Amino acid sequence: MKKNLSAHYLKIQRVLWIVLFLNWAVALSKIIFGLVSRSSSMTADGFHSFSDGASNIVGLVGVAIASHPKDADHPYGHKKFETFFSLGIAFMLGLVCFELLQEGFRRLTSPRIPDVTIYSFVVMIVTIIVNIMVMHYERTKGRELSSDILVSDAMHTKADILTSCSVIISLFAVKLGFPVLDAITTLLIALFIAHAAYEIIKAGSRTLCDETVIKDTSKIEQLVLSVSGVQVCHRIRSRGRPDDVYLDLHVHLDAKLSLEKVHKISHDIERKIKENFSEVSDVIVHVEPIVNNV
Repeated sequence: MKKNLSAHYLKIQRVLWIVLFLNWAVALSKIIFGLVSRSSSMTADGFHSFSDGASNIVGLVGVAIASHPKDADHPYGHKKFETFFSLGIAFMLGLVCFELLQEGFRRLTSPRIPDVTIYSFVVMIVTIIVNIMVMHYERTKGRELSSDILVSDAMHTKADILTSCSVIISLFAVKLGFPVLDAITTLLIALFIAHAAYEIIKAGSRTLCDETVIKDTSKIEQLVLSVSGVQVCHRIRSRGRPDDVYLDLHVHLDAKLSLEKVHKISHDIERKIKENFSEVSDVIVHVEPIVNNV
């Protein structure tokens, strides 16, 4: 189990390192060209892109802690640390949103006119294409590996794409003679980023606040009732991460059964559930005796 856990998190770390390299490559290209062309908006967007790399580092720290095996202080493991650190990415998105709101209002009162050339558009479009590829890759791997960190970080990359789009719109607005569109677009994108942060927090709170993971328990109930000796199955509860579910349930057994037989039935229930629901890590069976009058 420890080996499988380590292999799982090594895959997540590999994705984060690849994304970190690409994010910083994009950031450097924006900063260098922004300084050369004297485009303050592009330079600022480049420094903002470095925040994507910062979120990757946050993710790497979270994954490193989450990969630790169970111990005396954490008998349920450390997987929730990945969810917890995903909230850190939501916090960073909140900071980006705040900065964009400030910048948007500042541009409304004091419009800035950058030195716009065809190369400005080329650099921004190329970096947006790279970011779209990064976002798609990270989101796909996040869903494949059930990783809160990767999914949340993909949403952060999406925020960077939206910010870059605001720069392109700014460049077009300047060319058309309507610099005020730049400020309005910046404010709208800030709202989109705020919504992304909210979605990350909402998803993380489901796990950290023990929201029900398995909504439809009918299949589990049928599976438990198929175990010889079980008469009733009810009060099925689940909590944890989608890939690390902790389940508890109540069953009714004949009061005349021996303790050894009751233990075997409980073990059979746990084994069957884990065989049919790979996401379930632990099952607690609460036995209630029933007197059968024959």
